[in-house]
Amino acid sequence: MKRLQLIALLALIGLATACTIAFRVHASAAADKGVTAASGIELPPDYRDWRLISVAHEAGNLNDLRAILGNDSAIKAYRDGTLPFPDGTIIARLAWAYTPSEENNKVFGREQSFVAGAATNVQLMVKNSKKYAATGGWGFAQFTNGKPADEPVIKTCFSCHVPAKAHDYVFTRYAR
Repeated sequence: MKRLQLIALLALIGLATACTIAFRVHASAAADKGVTAASGIELPPDYRDWRLISVAHEAGNLNDLRAILGNDSAIKAYRDGTLPFPDGTIIARLAWAYTPSEENNKVFGREQSFVAGAATNVQLMVKNSKKYAATGGWGFAQFTNGKPADEPVIKTCFSCHVPAKAHDYVFTRYAR
């Protein structure tokens, strides 16, 4: 009986965590509407409803959790294995602080649970091979607290993506 109660408690904690994350995402989406970066890229109004490509944990100085989402063009290209990605592809990277969950760790009896903490930023890659020819066909944008990053920040994006040239400058692989 105790094992069944523990399973139910863990399921409840998981559900509560998922609801909290969903609420944070939904609540912060209102701040994203109509915001345009120096690169001319606007946050698409529905990007938080796009399909999941993959998730990642970036350690080191960033120490964040990331959800990588794609519009329909991105998802189709990933599923079909299409490279280079077609024009119109948009990939969004949403990041949150990698935060230990004291509540969950109490249940597990040790530190092992981490959850999405405060949102850190949203980054976009937009494929337009003519408009962004100088940067491998990709335009870049970053938004923090609903505000676009300055142009000098955006100018550093492409150089970071050069090592992924063989995959059309995209690091993220599709998690089937």
